[in-house]
Amino acid sequence: MKPAEGSTVIGKSVKIRGELSGNEDLYVDGDIEGTITLSEQSLTIGPNAKVRAEVHARDVTVFGAVQGDLHATGRVEIRSSAVVHGDVYGGKLSIEENATIKGKVSLGGVGKGSDAAASEKPQQESLLLDSKA
Repeated sequence: MKPAEGSTVIGKSVKIRGELSGNEDLYVDGDIEGTITLSEQSLTIGPNAKVRAEVHARDVTVFGAVQGDLHATGRVEIRSSAVVHGDVYGGKLSIEENATIKGKVSLGGVGKGSDAAASEKPQQESLLLDSKA
């Protein structure tokens, strides 16, 4: 797994405790505990990463271990090497074979744009996962 070009990289020897936020795509392969907020950016959690955090990002891709809820306004991708213990909220979800996820999944989002679109109820799917996908 290689970080996307232009992403900020947090290497596997780095440990962070606290709040992490930014305005650029982020690739994490280290040990993070706290909160990660990248409202309009993508977050990739690398295969060596150990993340114990509440995550908020546009798109989230997980290759490593996450303990905490994942909130994405766009897409969440759980790759085959991932282990996720927490609830997943997103617009779209992709789970590869052999990935492990334990938590609730809620898909759908509030429409953007006009007041009429914002007042419509979003179409929402929800399921509870408690084993290998």
